Amino acid sequence: MTWQTVDLLDRQAVSEALSASMPSAIYHCAGVADVHGSWHAPGRALRVNVIGTHHLLDAARTIGLTSPILITGSALVYRPSTEPLTEDAPLGPRTPYGVSKLAQEIVARDSGLTVLLARPFNHAGPRQDTSYVTSAFARQLAEVEAGRIEPVLRVGNLESKRDITDVRDTVRAYRALVDRGTPQRPYNVCCGRAYRIRDLLDILLSLARVRVRVEQDPARLRPSDIPIVLGSAERIRSETGWQPLIPIEETLADLLEYWRTALTVPAPRPA
Repeated sequence: MTWQTVDLLDRQAVSEALSASMPSAIYHCAGVADVHGSWHAPGRALRVNVIGTHHLLDAARTIGLTSPILITGSALVYRPSTEPLTEDAPLGPRTPYGVSKLAQEIVARDSGLTVLLARPFNHAGPRQDTSYVTSAFARQLAEVEAGRIEPVLRVGNLESKRDITDVRDTVRAYRALVDRGTPQRPYNVCCGRAYRIRDLLDILLSLARVRVRVEQDPARLRPSDIPIVLGSAERIRSETGWQPLIPIEETLADLLEYWRTALTVPAPRPA
């Protein structure tokens, strides 16, 4: 594996990186993914997710790449609904992040390239950033266990329901789409079950080695918190054969164990 840092907003750097590697497939996972943070910096979400994607696709077209390109969009392009969302559900993003992902998808559709369109719902697992709810819970629990913070878990809205898939299953879905998906056709990546955030927290608390007190933190409440986000995975299952395999209990256990280990590793010293 070769790692190279490239700024998506640097058109020339993107073009040079693609020209040097000439990839057989592109999994475009780079971008701004923090829904809450997009309210504070909507312009950044639009620049990185839309202009950055345009630079990638434009470079691929200019150098003549014919390889498949997976575009990781978002379920937040849909209009909120209490029913399971299919790929034909009405579009109507309610957040700056959702708007940026819909625009990204439109750019990809109009590129003339072999693009696969994924609309992932929530996913979770080891290494996830703490801007995501289950990782935020798991890190706080690991910090309490390590004696770094007081035994208080600070939370936002616990009544929201989210369709959450293990990140490792999500990666398998992306590969299945590149191998067997239909270009230009959107695919939900989800498990088809909405978990209440309070229930996910209860699973983590049952795995904790200490007792903690749960307190609501106003700073963790979002300006536009959709009550339920639930998807239908029928299209991706029937057309690619993919289905999620890892139960949510295993996902959360592995996530908590990741943070326990991460907090015991010393931070690297400055060069």
